[in-house]
Amino acid sequence: MVSDDSRKVTIATIARMAGVSVPTVSRVVNGRSDVSAQTRERVEELLARHGYRRRPPSMRASSGLIDLVFNDLDSPWAVEIIRGVEDVAHAAGIGTVVSAIHRRTSAAKQWLDNLRTRSTEGVIFVTSTLEPPLQAELRRLNIPVVIVDPAGVPPQEAPTIGATNWAGSLRATEYLLGLGHRRIGFIAGLPQLMCSRARLDGYRTALESAGVPVDDRLIYPGNFYHEAGFAGGSHLLRLAEPPTAIFASSDQMALGVYEAVRQRGLRVPDDISVVGFDDLPEVRWCSPPLTTVRQPLAEMGLLAARTVLRLAHGERVESPRIELATELVVRDSATRAA
Repeated sequence: MVSDDSRKVTIATIARMAGVSVPTVSRVVNGRSDVSAQTRERVEELLARHGYRRRPPSMRASSGLIDLVFNDLDSPWAVEIIRGVEDVAHAAGIGTVVSAIHRRTSAAKQWLDNLRTRSTEGVIFVTSTLEPPLQAELRRLNIPVVIVDPAGVPPQEAPTIGATNWAGSLRATEYLLGLGHRRIGFIAGLPQLMCSRARLDGYRTALESAGVPVDDRLIYPGNFYHEAGFAGGSHLLRLAEPPTAIFASSDQMALGVYEAVRQRGLRVPDDISVVGFDDLPEVRWCSPPLTTVRQPLAEMGLLAARTVLRLAHGERVESPRIELATELVVRDSATRAA
């Protein structure tokens, strides 16, 4: 039988009747798993008896937090994405919880266990693969998810934010071709990331469109970090017929190429032209300033945060896949082929 006073029943009232804390009742109401079966049964019985009405997802109380999850945090581009998310969070009067799961199952499990103990407006994953068990649990907890630069095919219900990686890579390679370069080395990113594959495809397409054969010996497998750029640059410069230009698919790798060039007693761009991808703040200050493809990292973070808040408030997102435009920023690291 439903009490006549059902409209006045609050979570605090139910907690007092059940002899448990308010957060415990809140976890039951929100369907979280970190409550014992006996306690859950007692609370559910009281909720039903007093006609407590759960808020629909679009009406849930604000947690005041956005979760931002990276695989790693040891990259300047992560800071740019955080900056964009923080701008939105600050304007909305909420906080940002930044986590790194380091591609380890144990770290992902620990993060999820942590998430179950508190509320969140939603989660933004960056360059991540959402394994089916994680997807299912976030869905069960009714937590909105947005993915920035997904690794692989994202869940259908999760909006994704990215940049026009293919077009940016195409434009950078065309720029080097326009300077007369025909042997253009390419240092790729992590192959499991969609953005990496798009950049490699853009490079290949530009060469093929110009009638320049793609030489796989000029393509080096990288990972977006300085060390891979240094290793790739060293490898390419040791070839019997080295490239006259190197396109590194991240700025950090481009700076690694700079060091490989320096250690061989050569100079950028006099002896070899170099182009990067990202337009991180520091590349305009290196010597020479780096020509690169700008992807709007802070804007990607900003849009991801706005999207996750819209989902948290029950609003529809018109487009499940958004790509922001990239732009070639010409500085001094590339010149005409000799």
